[in-house]
Amino acid sequence: MSVAMKKPPTEMETTELRLIGPALKRQEAIEALRSLGFVDVSDSVAWRECFPNLPDQEIPGRCLRGARVREGLTQRELSRLIGVPQRHLSEMENGKRPIGKEMAKRLAQALKVGYRVFL
Repeated sequence: MSVAMKKPPTEMETTELRLIGPALKRQEAIEALRSLGFVDVSDSVAWRECFPNLPDQEIPGRCLRGARVREGLTQRELSRLIGVPQRHLSEMENGKRPIGKEMAKRLAQALKVGYRVFL
């Protein structure tokens, strides 16, 4: 049986940039940003292309579970942090309960992610 390993919460906040500029300066801009710690993800593939058969109602729950495990939290710990019953988190993770905008914001703050991943 696999067990999720505890790891410290992530401390680095990230941001995504989209830039518009001259095509001839593209590589120069990428190199300048790379020297500041940015990563070029222009060759990334959208997750929907990788998992085309995943039902839409399961996506927010999987994002919730992934973010919770990444932060090393149990459902019970997260429920205490955001003030909801643990069973509600279980239902959200399993696609049986929708995640509204306000709940997404509470989850996002506790899990250090953007709230839109849960919508």
